[in-house]
Amino acid sequence: MQPVNLFDLAAQQARWLSVRQAAVAGNIANVNTPGYRTVVVEPFDEVLDNRRVSLRATHPDHLTTGATGNAFDLRRAEPDTALLPSENSVVLEEELVKQSEIRRAFELNTAIVKAFHSMLMMVTRS
Repeated sequence: MQPVNLFDLAAQQARWLSVRQAAVAGNIANVNTPGYRTVVVEPFDEVLDNRRVSLRATHPDHLTTGATGNAFDLRRAEPDTALLPSENSVVLEEELVKQSEIRRAFELNTAIVKAFHSMLMMVTRS
């Protein structure tokens, strides 16, 4: 098992967020395109599970969880998805909510990386 590097994990999530943001932007751009099917990206935790990276507790009181991911799965919505009057499956409100979630996730990712970078800089200055 390889050690989990926080900066690599944060970079992986940033790449995943970029893919998800592009998919959502494409969905929004095609909201009125007849026959268009919503593009969805597999959740990041599934990406991590596929990579088989696991976190381990360094103290008995720490919580344990599994994590893994590298390739991002873009797929069209299922054909049985209800179609709208424009004969596509894009719901603008849902896509805007996803866009908001992506923005918050980018902000959190950046804040975590910044905090850990600051901690590393403090340690190396000592």
